[in-house]
Amino acid sequence: MKTAAVICPGRGTYNAAELGYLATHFPDPALLSQFDEIRRQAGQDTLSELDGAERFSMARHTRGDNASGLIFAASYGDFLSINRNEIEVVAVTGNSMGWYTALACGGALTATDGFNVANTMGTLMQQALIGGQTIYPWIGDDWKPDFARKAELLQQVEAINAETDNELYLSIDLGGMLVLAGNAEGLEAFEQTVEPLQGRFPMRLGNHAAFHTSLQEPVASQGQQQLSRDPFGQPELPLVDGTGRIWWPGATDADALYDYTLGAQVTQTYDFTRALTVTAREFAPDIFIILGPGTTLGGAVAQSLICADWRGMDGKAAFQREQSEETLLAAMGMQDQRSLVAK
Repeated sequence: MKTAAVICPGRGTYNAAELGYLATHFPDPALLSQFDEIRRQAGQDTLSELDGAERFSMARHTRGDNASGLIFAASYGDFLSINRNEIEVVAVTGNSMGWYTALACGGALTATDGFNVANTMGTLMQQALIGGQTIYPWIGDDWKPDFARKAELLQQVEAINAETDNELYLSIDLGGMLVLAGNAEGLEAFEQTVEPLQGRFPMRLGNHAAFHTSLQEPVASQGQQQLSRDPFGQPELPLVDGTGRIWWPGATDADALYDYTLGAQVTQTYDFTRALTVTAREFAPDIFIILGPGTTLGGAVAQSLICADWRGMDGKAAFQREQSEETLLAAMGMQDQRSLVAK
């Protein structure tokens, strides 16, 4: 039996190619009906309606109040689809809103409570829509870490943030990418300062707010008012959060887990690279399973493992060798890799 660490994706992973993902892959129609009822009670389009739309709409499907529910359900459905007769899940982590999914996959929240947290926070963020995000790489096409370049970019961020009227912060440390967040002035200052790369960076992310920064404190406060502590409990699987901390079964303070989830997780940098480093070194899984939807997180996972010097990998070529020989990563959003780990 193989051991696996499960990785839950965040916002930006349900796009045009994923339309119909729930209809195709979600394994529990009764549970999906429960998710739909939660949305219906809130006066929102159901997931079945969104996923079953004739065409994908950027304006409709990527809104926080719709995207969060779609992504949570797609990821949780994939978690249920893992072949547990052949794969032992030893830890769960996630990127950004994927932390909410991880809580449910790891058993600290029920499926419906986890969905309610993800849906509520996505809705609150959409309603507030404070600030925005942009993304910029600090490693080249060979994926060889250039930590001096990363430090230089972060110094630029600090300098921009220090200027009057500018707010700019590291939102997510995402493998070889920096996801930056701030107000319009701060984002524009950065985008005008750095060299354009690959014809697409710096890339402003549509319908994204200044996640994981102090700008989200009003949203965190609203989340704490709307979401109860009561559903949070002991995880059944170890959970690795956005600081690299492990929440162990039988040794987790449920109040502290709630406080982190609706506090620091919302208002402070989410260090996905650190989460992957800790997951790899602490649990040494045979395989990393990236839940769907989407296929965009694989590069960040591979780059995070390279940054962690996992198995001596020093760049893209080394990762590709390992992947071809032993399948280190299996992304369930890719049908050929899904078949390796799904029932």
